[in-house]
Amino acid sequence: MTKHYKKRDRRGPGGREGMPIVAIVGRPNVGKSTLFNRLARAKLAIVHDEPGVTRDRHYVDTNAFGRPYTLVDTGGFDPDDDDPMKTGIARHVKAAVAEADVILFVTDATLPMTAADRAAVELLRRSKKPVIYAANKADSPKVDPDAFELYRLGVEQVYPVSALHGRGIGEIEAAMVEHFGAEQALEEVPELDLPRITVAGRPNAGKSSLLNRLLGEDRMLVDDQPGTTRDAIDAVVERNGKKYIFVDTAGIRRKGKVNKADDAVESISVLQSIRSVERSEIVVLMCDAAEGVAEQDAKILGLAEERGCGLVIALNKSDLLSKDEYSKAEESARDKISFAAFAPVVRISAKTGRGMNELFEQIDKVRESYVQRVSTGELNRFFERVLETRTPPTKNGKAPRLYYVTQVESRPPKFVIITNAPEHIHFSYQRFVINQLRKAFGFEGVPIRVFYKEKRRGVPKGGEKPAPEGPRPTRRQRAGNP
Repeated sequence: MTKHYKKRDRRGPGGREGMPIVAIVGRPNVGKSTLFNRLARAKLAIVHDEPGVTRDRHYVDTNAFGRPYTLVDTGGFDPDDDDPMKTGIARHVKAAVAEADVILFVTDATLPMTAADRAAVELLRRSKKPVIYAANKADSPKVDPDAFELYRLGVEQVYPVSALHGRGIGEIEAAMVEHFGAEQALEEVPELDLPRITVAGRPNAGKSSLLNRLLGEDRMLVDDQPGTTRDAIDAVVERNGKKYIFVDTAGIRRKGKVNKADDAVESISVLQSIRSVERSEIVVLMCDAAEGVAEQDAKILGLAEERGCGLVIALNKSDLLSKDEYSKAEESARDKISFAAFAPVVRISAKTGRGMNELFEQIDKVRESYVQRVSTGELNRFFERVLETRTPPTKNGKAPRLYYVTQVESRPPKFVIITNAPEHIHFSYQRFVINQLRKAFGFEGVPIRVFYKEKRRGVPKGGEKPAPEGPRPTRRQRAGNP
């Protein structure tokens, strides 16, 4: 039975209501993301020696001792840094503290306390929230005396832990559960088949701005500096009574535009973006309408099409263009993505909210096409009309015959056509068949896979012969002798 908390009317990333929220807070490079991955029991957040890798709030549903809760990773907190990026991170940290039920403060046990540590402790005391103080990187008991420096700030209890090696994790999980309150078992809630939508594109296309617009809150850090987003961030979006899982990803740049200093972190970010595309149903490619669709956008779209994702092209910042300028931008976009001409193009503005209804209309249509199944009978009636219109051309003196077609999968739609000579079906006829399938059944915004399979001898037109029941008869029995 699925168990929930009635503490507040809110949802975790998985759409479950009332889940307790635990926010991980601390200055840069103390191991918050490593601890986040350890508690989540999955490698979700990017971990690197470079300070300031984590910038957005990263949410995940996990559990401790069977008690489900929502865990939040935050960027490094340094209120004295005047860098606009660090100021934005500090704002996100304060927002995470405000929404949390329990706060897990992390410091580095191997280093002296800093001004940022003291400022963070003071912030947490003012929040009046339960706080668990963990001194990370205490890989052995020999480091514990250094970890206890937190006691100088009037902290009641300090937990020496090693997020890397797992030392002390059970103790802080037990401390968290103590603050969750009484558990209330509610009626079972079935798992929902929510559409998973990845927002991909080049840096500064407006991906994080779009997620913030859809969520109605400043969840993702937005900055003019390219490469602001590092992690792939999941978020549940509800609109018009429907729920969706949106994934904000790092901007994917050409390899030549990546600085060597940023290469390691950006390579991990890009890998996460690609993995997000691979496990999504639909990819919304965000493009700057003024800059148009670039070669890198086409590569991202090609990757999504190759992985079998539904596609939507969103031309962002269209409010900055005149009607004629936008028409030219859309025409140019369609020309550069001619290999995915089936993908709808939507005009939006993440800043003003323009085009959001049309975007969701297209997402719903593409999702419907993505899961669509057509019965074999209906397909073969359609196929008879196709053959009446145009038969496969002769190739190398061989005239291919097409017997029947069936849909073997959805997500994306896959079809098998039985023929006597699959190697003689010309690519132009294969393209013709796909176009006819779109014309007859829609399949808007999704790639269609059609495979040609040779008909084996002895196989009837309707499919494979059924297996005989019982043991195979002997030669004498077949001759009529017992």
